[in-house]
Amino acid sequence: MTQIDSTPEPADIVVLSRRIITMDPETDPRIEAVAVRGKRILRLLRRDEISAVTDEKTRIIDVGDRPVMPGFVDPHAHIEVACRSSYGVVDCRAPECGTIEQVIAALSAKAVETPPGEWVVGQANLFFDRKLAEKRFPTRYELDRVSTAHPVALRAGGHLTILNSKALAVCMIDRNYSPPPYSITGLPSVERDESGEPTGIVKEMDNLLPFSAMDREQLAAALQTGIPKLFTQFGVTTIGEISETVDGQQIMNDMAARGDLPVSVRTYLWAPGTLALEAACNWKKSISVTAPDDLFRIQGVKLFADGGFSAKSAAVKFPYLVCGCRGGHTFRGEVALDKGFAQRAIELTQNAGLQLAVHANGDRAQEWVCDTLLEMGGAPTGRVRTRIEHAGNLMPSEVTADKWAAAGIIPVPQPVFLYTFGEYFPDYLGEHGAIGRFSFSTLMKQGWRLSGSSDVWVGSERDATNPLFSVWCCLKRQTYSGATLDADEAITLDQALRLHTLDAASVLGEDDVRGSIAPGKFADLIVLDRDPHAVAVDELPKLKVDLVFKNGKQIWDRTKAGGS
Repeated sequence: MTQIDSTPEPADIVVLSRRIITMDPETDPRIEAVAVRGKRILRLLRRDEISAVTDEKTRIIDVGDRPVMPGFVDPHAHIEVACRSSYGVVDCRAPECGTIEQVIAALSAKAVETPPGEWVVGQANLFFDRKLAEKRFPTRYELDRVSTAHPVALRAGGHLTILNSKALAVCMIDRNYSPPPYSITGLPSVERDESGEPTGIVKEMDNLLPFSAMDREQLAAALQTGIPKLFTQFGVTTIGEISETVDGQQIMNDMAARGDLPVSVRTYLWAPGTLALEAACNWKKSISVTAPDDLFRIQGVKLFADGGFSAKSAAVKFPYLVCGCRGGHTFRGEVALDKGFAQRAIELTQNAGLQLAVHANGDRAQEWVCDTLLEMGGAPTGRVRTRIEHAGNLMPSEVTADKWAAAGIIPVPQPVFLYTFGEYFPDYLGEHGAIGRFSFSTLMKQGWRLSGSSDVWVGSERDATNPLFSVWCCLKRQTYSGATLDADEAITLDQALRLHTLDAASVLGEDDVRGSIAPGKFADLIVLDRDPHAVAVDELPKLKVDLVFKNGKQIWDRTKAGGS
């Protein structure tokens, strides 16, 4: 019997199960009980030992053969954006909307109930042109069929949007329009036809478009309903949040302070998207954090070093093969960060004790970030060690990982992107796009500690926030079209579960208090309907989370539709 103290106080609850997956391979296989006192795990016990920690007030929860495991940790998500999208945006994602006609029909239904002049916004998948039957994006003129009285926007992920003619006019985008030099997510551009007219496709410009804003009450409602729907029902108990607005962060803090937030949130303030860099590093002037630290914390700052592959704005070493880019067929994307700004961000975050997370999709952008860190003395250690978001998704050269090691960064890949767009890299980058795609097995053999995250944003796949779908991606390596991507890079089930629990917690610097079932750790526990080790790989995304315990309190019961 393992214990964290010798005090006589009994456990508040004891969860009994004949299958406890602790994430520690050395756990005594006879352990069938998790005793919890307050917010933390008190002891792990054999079934015949529970009388030592119980009294008449202890709640005994026997789940039989259903497995108990630690709550999932998603170290990179966009809670606010995802909740906004699920609240008031038309869902135009394939395969449900698999043709342009179906997209037009979905948007038209929304336009009918929307006052003229107000925006009609839909979300579509990343690489939507590859997922539609027509193998192309809708044109501005096809979106004009939705309405000529409404500005219409179809957001195909967070890096590319298609606008109708009314929306282009509202945004004053015409043949003479010149995009600004920077748009927070990358370098903005407007696609044009041979005559110079905008086609309706704009890239890295979403934050420049005057979409209708949610008021605070609507946003609070979106978060209140969206978090359980997107995360809790899938067993996610801790999230690394990439911020959108100050209001969104304040609302989540207030929810946590009231005991209404079902996850622990570690926020990375997007600079300059949410706040200017200096304000983000001095965030207490903008956000009042009153919630317990274990539930809500400003963890760090998020920067964008380049854009997205779908917009052909990820900064890569080899030219894109497809046209529609600045510079024609020699275009390699562009690093969107100014060197001086990046150096200032490194300095300010380190001085403030904040963790820096840098979006860098392309290998050239990742190496640029590493070189900049090395010029500043390398990444800090401990909980504020610098993260590179999307490192590990595409790595054609081993030099990139060497740079990671030299700079001391944490790579933060997204296994779900293997399904979303892993098969399309060669179409954009030729033979270089077929090398190093989500090479998790190779990287782990080299000693890298990887994690799994959803990066859920506008246009994510419907299953993106289900960690067991991400686990399936790690094992099955199946793409959107059903092909298998580099099967030799598959990892084991135990490795994949760690990626989404203990190793994910390490990205946040919290693997000492989360991510496994052990005495002293927070009692974030989930109960599955079936054992992931006892089902076929294709059954993994279909497993259900029956119960969720957050800090020792039961907050989800599938049989009661989320009630406790």
